[in-house]
Amino acid sequence: MQGAQRIAIDGPAGSGKSTIGEQLARRLGYLYCDTGAMYRALTWLALTEGIAIYDGPALVQLAQHAQIAISPPHIADGRQYTVTVRGYDITWEIRTAAVTNSVSIVSSHPTVRTILIAQQRAMAQQGHIVMVGRDIGAVVLADAELKIYLTASLQERARRRYTELEERLGKNNLSLPTLQAVMDDIQQRDTIDRNNMRRAKDAIVIETDHLSVTQVLQIIYRYVEAIV
Repeated sequence: MQGAQRIAIDGPAGSGKSTIGEQLARRLGYLYCDTGAMYRALTWLALTEGIAIYDGPALVQLAQHAQIAISPPHIADGRQYTVTVRGYDITWEIRTAAVTNSVSIVSSHPTVRTILIAQQRAMAQQGHIVMVGRDIGAVVLADAELKIYLTASLQERARRRYTELEERLGKNNLSLPTLQAVMDDIQQRDTIDRNNMRRAKDAIVIETDHLSVTQVLQIIYRYVEAIV
């Protein structure tokens, strides 16, 4: 296991990256970093401060001073990690419909991505990290020791995301979208994210439609154990 200091997990929205990434990190005792949460945090901050999500230069300025941090969960409320902006815990605020509907636009600005990617690479320098996103293996951590690409059908991804939202949002009394709304959102995000969705040439592709979380983890863990 000492050989896999940095593990990159990529895939489209709802492919299971978050669930697999969190559980793998916990099993290995690694830090779990959902890079999507960083873009959500910046989106939340932009909406809170009244900055237009299409205003690239303003978002760049915001990203440079946002002080976004991801750390292990410190509250047992179902969270996978704790997200702070300027020291303020916004772990659940970034999961609102307003943020979800805007995050793909915010993350599409090239210079915004450059700033956040630099922050993600800095986090990974310490090693012992499982980082998930859409271009981690190809761009952010191109030299990661292990690269995984998870994929699944649109219908399966929507079903999983709805179940996840039902469990997490319900615990915190946040409104739950319909299954059709979740599917429409994922399809829209697939379209918007297409330019940023990059699969590393040396990534291990896992089709997860008919696999349980446990089965996917078993496959990945075999690759982890093989790295020396």
